[in-house]
Amino acid sequence: MRRPFVAGNWKMNLNRAQAVELAAGLAAKAGEHGHVEIGVCPPSIYLEAVRQSLGNSTIGLGGQNCYHEAKGAFTGEISPAMLVDQKCKYVILGHSERRHIFKETSQDVNKKVLAALAAGLTPIVCVGELLEERKAGRTGTVVQEQFDGSLAGLTSDQAGKIVIAYEPVWAIGTGVVATPEQAEEVHADLRKLLESRYNPAVAASVRIQYGGSVTAENAKTLLTQPNIDGALVGGASLKVDSFLGILAAAK
Repeated sequence: MRRPFVAGNWKMNLNRAQAVELAAGLAAKAGEHGHVEIGVCPPSIYLEAVRQSLGNSTIGLGGQNCYHEAKGAFTGEISPAMLVDQKCKYVILGHSERRHIFKETSQDVNKKVLAALAAGLTPIVCVGELLEERKAGRTGTVVQEQFDGSLAGLTSDQAGKIVIAYEPVWAIGTGVVATPEQAEEVHADLRKLLESRYNPAVAASVRIQYGGSVTAENAKTLLTQPNIDGALVGGASLKVDSFLGILAAAK
């Protein structure tokens, strides 16, 4: 049985004081939600402060991105080893904002996935289609292309260590949410891809999160779908009560 995994992607939000306050508020209540694995991914400049605020809670820390090289003259970038040094457990890779705003390709994402795995991090690998692609009936094709490119060269053992997040781009930050049926259809297809590329054991064990305007109000209908194993949460992860509401829905 796959343990639900809910992670908050704080994106480029909050100042230091707000990040520390949010982390402390979540840490105080994390023990009430032992049924779910919890992660938070603050801006990198606040990783240490958030880690200290989380204290000995069960909440895992994650980065929002990393570069594929271990070190070097790559101004502005962060290596997987740097995230590990900050006691990070996860790193979000291939988020639609990275793909569409910063023009990262699936090949770029693939290099990062392999580097993150080599450093001992759990990559949260994001896939998802644009609205025009869904309207054109290309959701399955786009998601498979991103899946194939982002996970190229991974062994079955490596694939078993990742998390996949399906985030339809048209639902991210828009207030529009994929229906439970729409989300479940893509999640089921992703599980079939895992089985065909790797094996049934990998397909059965890898967790697939949903992301895209998830709130405490809509989380239950999404997270009770058989192939949806948690959520990658944006705006609703910036407030203690709304994030805790999503955790409660992940039973």
